[in-house]
Amino acid sequence: MTLFYLLLIAAIVLVIVGATTEGMLYLLSAGVLLLIADVLYLAVRSVLRRQRPAH
Repeated sequence: MTLFYLLLIAAIVLVIVGATTEGMLYLLSAGVLLLIADVLYLAVRSVLRRQRPAH
């Protein structure tokens, strides 16, 4: 879960810096892509957690 939070914070920082700094639109794009990857990571993790049989 720590990886999720680190990716989330990095994505938010990149989006903020990319949106506020002129000429750094690529940082905004990288932040959005990182945010999408973060959500996909969380989705895959939750699906894999459901597939394990309960003991």
